[in-house]
Amino acid sequence: MLLTAQVLDKPTTGYAVQRSANDVLEVLNSLNVQKSLLVGHSCAGQILTMFAPQHSDRVHGLVYLDGAGDPTLTPADVGAPMPDPAMLPRSIKPPTAPDYTSFEALRVAQRSGRGWAFPEAELRQQFVANPDGSVGRSLLSPVIRRAITVDARVKPDYSGVRVPVLAIYQRDRSFEEVAAGYAIRNEQERAALRQEYAATRALYTRWQHQLLAGVPTARIVELPGASLFMFLSNEADVLREIRAFAATLTGQ
Repeated sequence: MLLTAQVLDKPTTGYAVQRSANDVLEVLNSLNVQKSLLVGHSCAGQILTMFAPQHSDRVHGLVYLDGAGDPTLTPADVGAPMPDPAMLPRSIKPPTAPDYTSFEALRVAQRSGRGWAFPEAELRQQFVANPDGSVGRSLLSPVIRRAITVDARVKPDYSGVRVPVLAIYQRDRSFEEVAAGYAIRNEQERAALRQEYAATRALYTRWQHQLLAGVPTARIVELPGASLFMFLSNEADVLREIRAFAATLTGQ
């Protein structure tokens, strides 16, 4: 079962992590599913971390897709503050303008700009479909988005997780590969970019240390160049890792 932050019903409240964990249990019960391999993407990882200790008898294992993080930490908290954005160099590749003439046109623009696109069904959850087939206004409520991604932040406690864990993280390519994508005009801009690179790496390193402190047997996989939506940008890698992990769970 894949857990994401998306919901079909859209109430303005009810997004606390414990409430979401309770919802997962209700879904499993309603489907008469006794034990599952749960996959959580991004902030849904918080739900996995809370659910597993409370209902370990219902879980074969956990898979975090860039979800085994600590949303209460910033780079500055781990001694690696981000640079002033004004000091960063400009990207060589300008952002691709979205094409709202149709949902397929929007997907084509997404693929052109970043190499992958959201499925059309996902986009139809995000935007109104106009009568002429074009893409209309956004359906994403800023209130609900904040409730899921900001207001529901909790510090993860992995100490109670007693099931196998696979954590897949995105990772930047080498600094020189990253720097090649920018028009760096001087050493100050290069230093700022390196500072940003190091701050991001420091935060991810802290997250992984926190996970391993609670679950020493956790398998950690990093995908260089992957996006946050790694199940789209690196679909084959993610499927390979999950299938290999699931194959180890026989008898769990």
